[in-house]
Amino acid sequence: MKTMEVKTEMKELSLKAVGIRPSSTVAITAKAAELKSEGKDVVSFSAGEPDFDTPEHIRQAGIDAINNGDTRYTAAAGTTELKKAVCKKMLDDNGLVYAPNQIVISNGAKHSLANTFWAMLNDGDEVIIPAPYWLSYSAMVEIAGGKPVLIYTKKENNFMPTKEELESAYTEKTKAFVLTSPSNPTGAIASFEDLKIIADFAVEKDIFVIADEIYEKLIYNPNKKHISIASLSKEIFDRAIIINGVSKSYAMTGWRIGYTAAPEAIAKVMSSIQSHTASNPNSIAQKAALAALLGPQDCVEEMRVEFGKRCDYIFEREEKIPYISAIKPEGAFYLFVDVSGTYGKKYKDKTITSAADFASIVLEHKMVALVPCADFGMSECIRLSYACSMENIKEGMDRIEAFVNELA
Repeated sequence: MKTMEVKTEMKELSLKAVGIRPSSTVAITAKAAELKSEGKDVVSFSAGEPDFDTPEHIRQAGIDAINNGDTRYTAAAGTTELKKAVCKKMLDDNGLVYAPNQIVISNGAKHSLANTFWAMLNDGDEVIIPAPYWLSYSAMVEIAGGKPVLIYTKKENNFMPTKEELESAYTEKTKAFVLTSPSNPTGAIASFEDLKIIADFAVEKDIFVIADEIYEKLIYNPNKKHISIASLSKEIFDRAIIINGVSKSYAMTGWRIGYTAAPEAIAKVMSSIQSHTASNPNSIAQKAALAALLGPQDCVEEMRVEFGKRCDYIFEREEKIPYISAIKPEGAFYLFVDVSGTYGKKYKDKTITSAADFASIVLEHKMVALVPCADFGMSECIRLSYACSMENIKEGMDRIEAFVNELA
C-alpha cells in the first residue's frame, strides 16, 4: 500500500515582511532577562522602560474600570472622553487646538506610528529620517511600502539636521520627515531654531512632519523646553502628525495607550485602518490613561526629577572613562556613547572592531547589557538607558569602567 507523500514546502512569504529584522533592543532585553533567569548577575541598560510603578490613582482607575464592567469594545479610534482629554492636554501643554475627530487613540505610540505610515505612504514614497534614530522608524516605513532616506547628523549640531542636509535628502518622492524631540537615542532636544528650519522646509516642499513627542515631559536641561513643531504656524500645523502617549511620562509601558493628533482627513484614514487591524484600544487601559491625563501630575514631576539625578550621575561617570565619549542628554532617559576610541584594543583574546563587539564582550565578561546602535544609524555608538535604579547604574558603570581600564 502506497503512503501519501506529505508536501512540506511552504509558499513564499512576503518579501517585504521577511526582510524586516526583529528589534535589537527587544532582543538584547530578552537576552539580559534570560541570563538573569539563569542566576547570572546582569545589569541591564537596554530597556527604554521606566522602573517606576504606574502611579496609584492610575492603577485604581484601571481596577475601577474592571469592576464597573468597562471591558467591552469601544469606538475604533478610542472613547470620546479620552479623545477630549487628549485635546485638553494638547491645548494646556502645547497651545494646540484639536477637535476629538482629529485624535486617534491606539495600542501604544508604536501602533500610532504604524497607523501613520500606513495611512500616508504609497509604494516607493520616501520618508526622511535623521540618524541616529529609533530603530523602528525605518522598519515601519518599509513595512508600509515606503523607503527610509537617512540623514547622518553631526554631534556638533546636537544631532539635529541642517537646512543643507534636508535639501540634499529631498526628492520628488519625499512624503514626510520624522522628528523626535527629546530624542531616542541621543537625549537631544530640538531648539526653536531647529524646528523652524524643519518647518520651513516641510511647508516649502509640501510634505508631512511626523513628530514623535513621547518624551516631552522628561526634560532635564533647565535652559530647554519642549516646543511642539505644530505650534509654529498654521501652515506646519496642517502638515504635522503629533505622536504621543502615556507610556514614558506615567510609567505605563505595559498599558499600551498612544495617540495621534493630526489633520482630520489623516485621522479618519488611521481610524479606518485601526478598525480592521485592532478593533479598538484596550478599554480598561483607556480608563487608566484618562486618569493619567486628567489626574494629579506631581507623579510626573517626581519621576522627572529622579531621572535628572540619574542623568547627571551616569554622564559624570562616563566622562571619567577613557576612550569613550558622549554629549550630555537634555531629555528622555538615554546616554548615547561613542566607543570608537576602543577600536583595535583587545580584551583577553578578542579585538574590538565595532560597537557591537564592545557590547557583546561587555555582556559576556562583565554581565552588562548595552544596546549597540548600528540599527539606530550609527555603528560606532552604544545606547545606555538610565531608566533603572541608581544602584544598578552605579554597579553597571563600575563594570564598564573596569572593562575599559582592562583593555590592552
